[in-house]
Amino acid sequence: MATTNSADEQTRGGTQADQGAAYLDSTPTDLYAEGGPTSDSVDGGAVFTAGGGDWDDIAKDVATLGAERIVVNMGPQHPSTHGVLRLILELDGETVREARAGIGYLHTGIEKNMEFRTWVQGTTFCTRMDYLTPIFNETAYCLSVEKLLGITDQIPRRASDIRVLMMELNRIGSHLIALATGGMELGATTVMTVGFRERERLLRFFEAVSGLRMNNAYVRPGGVAQDVLPEHLDQFESELPALRRGIGELEKLLLESPVLKGRTVDVGYLSLANCMALGITGPILRSTGLPHDLRKDQPYCGYETYDFDVITRRDMDAYSRICIRLDEIWQSLRIAEQAIARLRASQGEPVMVADKKIAWPAQLSVGADGQGNSLDHIREIMGESMEALIHHFKLVTEGFRVPPGQAYAAVESPKGELGVHAVSDGGTRPYRVHFRDPSFNNLQAASAMSEGSLVADVIVAVASIDPVMGGVDR
Repeated sequence: MATTNSADEQTRGGTQADQGAAYLDSTPTDLYAEGGPTSDSVDGGAVFTAGGGDWDDIAKDVATLGAERIVVNMGPQHPSTHGVLRLILELDGETVREARAGIGYLHTGIEKNMEFRTWVQGTTFCTRMDYLTPIFNETAYCLSVEKLLGITDQIPRRASDIRVLMMELNRIGSHLIALATGGMELGATTVMTVGFRERERLLRFFEAVSGLRMNNAYVRPGGVAQDVLPEHLDQFESELPALRRGIGELEKLLLESPVLKGRTVDVGYLSLANCMALGITGPILRSTGLPHDLRKDQPYCGYETYDFDVITRRDMDAYSRICIRLDEIWQSLRIAEQAIARLRASQGEPVMVADKKIAWPAQLSVGADGQGNSLDHIREIMGESMEALIHHFKLVTEGFRVPPGQAYAAVESPKGELGVHAVSDGGTRPYRVHFRDPSFNNLQAASAMSEGSLVADVIVAVASIDPVMGGVDR
């Protein structure tokens, strides 16, 4: 068979275009997907034609020809790669012999862009990195800025409680997406619809508090943009019973499903030694039995005062990571209820640092037009105090100065350790801000989890990592 021989093509029942033939340039072996199992030689290389049948038989036929392994691309436009991720798979039949991740398709230059904005404006950039965990991105960044400013101990207690509440609800939302999209990739569309339905309850609360469902830019250096009002808490508490029922539905759909267990138990295996070698954190690390959680090990935002458990498993596979994420959702609800009780008790207390050279000059309030400056602040700067107007103008346009130095701050995001290394040269803009995004580090595990398994297991392994490419590429 020669690829240019039209008579041979007609004999097999149609032209290459008619049969949707696909070629893979792999020297010296090409795969030509049509017709029955045949072989010939083109330019000294074997040509193999596979037209259906059992894959075991096809793989044996390839082996008899002395065919080399083939290389295929999964992504970057693929529904199962969690965004624009390219996986380069070297296959021997349906067995993955080598897996490599190709990244950079979603590169946004966020870290570089932050060097040309004020310290406060940095929150509007970093919130867009891992777009499923915006509150964590903002909090980690602001904690590093507050370290540089030396005001860590001056952050109001209420502001820290608000940060904890928002982060834990954001953790629930992120885990729901991990479970929902993972279920969708395995063909369980009901899991996806339930997961997105329950996440919507959390997004309504975020929108009521910050004005935005995602990319909130709500956490600011020194505190938060505006207070959480009693009606916001009432709104969320009214959703809690339905949210609990929905999470219970997810558990019933997932945990005892024989199909799901068959696809995830003993799949995507990664040991503690491998996690340590690759710097893997989050649910993947805790699935090895190690209770590593920065909320306990290196507390921030007052987490040491909250009562919750660190969830671990010992099976080191994709199924154990599903169990961990479900259990962590319940723990986050437990923390959120404690935070709500504290916020009800501290109503009216400040949510921004007292230093007016750092604090955002306006307190935002919800008016008829949505989000905007409070009327009292507008009245003062526009009609009563020229000094207040000048201060507002300078702080908003130029920003505050941060003493020279460097600081590292880390939070426990839903995917693992999210760290920020901030460097200041004493100006009003960051000299350098670098993020240790857990999705970037954890994605290294895709190769270790996939090699030696089947192609279908690659989907499960990547889903158990739960990477977000906005955080990988930044």
